[in-house]
Amino acid sequence: MTHTLKHHWLAILAGTGLSAAALAWDALPLQVPVPADNPQTEAKIELGKQLFFDPRFSSTGTISCNTCHNLFLGGDDNRPTSMGVHGRTGPRNAPTVWNSAFHATQFWDGRAASLEEQAKGPVVASVEMGMADLDMVAKRMRAITGYQAAFARAFGGDNPVSIDNAAKAVAAFERTLITPNSPYDRWAQGDANAMLPNQVQGLLLFDQLGCTGCHQAPFFGGPNKRGGHFAVFPFHDGEYVGTYNLRADMGRHAVTGRKSDRHKYKVPTLRNVALTAPYFHNGAVPTLDQAVRVMATTQLNATLFEEEVAHISAFLNALTGEFPSIAMPRLPPTPGASIPTE
Repeated sequence: MTHTLKHHWLAILAGTGLSAAALAWDALPLQVPVPADNPQTEAKIELGKQLFFDPRFSSTGTISCNTCHNLFLGGDDNRPTSMGVHGRTGPRNAPTVWNSAFHATQFWDGRAASLEEQAKGPVVASVEMGMADLDMVAKRMRAITGYQAAFARAFGGDNPVSIDNAAKAVAAFERTLITPNSPYDRWAQGDANAMLPNQVQGLLLFDQLGCTGCHQAPFFGGPNKRGGHFAVFPFHDGEYVGTYNLRADMGRHAVTGRKSDRHKYKVPTLRNVALTAPYFHNGAVPTLDQAVRVMATTQLNATLFEEEVAHISAFLNALTGEFPSIAMPRLPPTPGASIPTE
């Protein structure tokens, strides 16, 4: 379908009551935002990939970034909450790392302003990778000869092996993790047949119910404004609040201490959401259909017919993009020795 015909199709949808915000049905960009102080380079991306898959930067030598953000799944681990060192589990569901480069903030509570800042957190979290401090992480990196060479290639300088450079490398790798060309993206680019009729119907319902108030194209997360976009969850009372214990976590309040931030969370992306069950900050909701029901009730004070649930779920499946091929990296060895762990 031509560009002109696509706009004709959008005009028809507009006649059904589509909101002004939803008329900007844009496809996922192919370029991610890149900070001026961390330009993308092949050497940096390859180093970041190695670090992402290397479990030796956990206290037990068993947990890597990929353990909880599995790139061969939906960028998470399909667990309610992730399991870190010594079998410990945290309070929150692992968000997908796919398309995270488009987010204005990181973590459910938005406590990290960038991918670089986020990358430093899990290695020293006691329920994740469990390292005592960042200096110990840097010491382990310097003990691996192959990393010394890789950091030198990526960053140069006299002392390239540092936590800041490691975070920059991991962030550079994560900026390659985008999933364009979903059925929705092809539809937004003018292919009227890219989405099935029930998926288009789901798109209309998604907008008419008010879901686009928070989940806006092209990222289907919050409006991509500086500082991120946060929403109270759950907003309305109802049976699901108690069933899934949705108010046990104070959300962003734990970061800011502001009363107004109680139970507020960063609005997550819905891209590839069909692949990232279970759902919500505590991973308590097991299926996509049930997540749709919970959102309608707790956020919009609406009860959906089962046909409506099916249509919206069908549309959400149309947000599953194409995943780039990723080969496991060869990690630098430590010939004749091992890295001391707990």
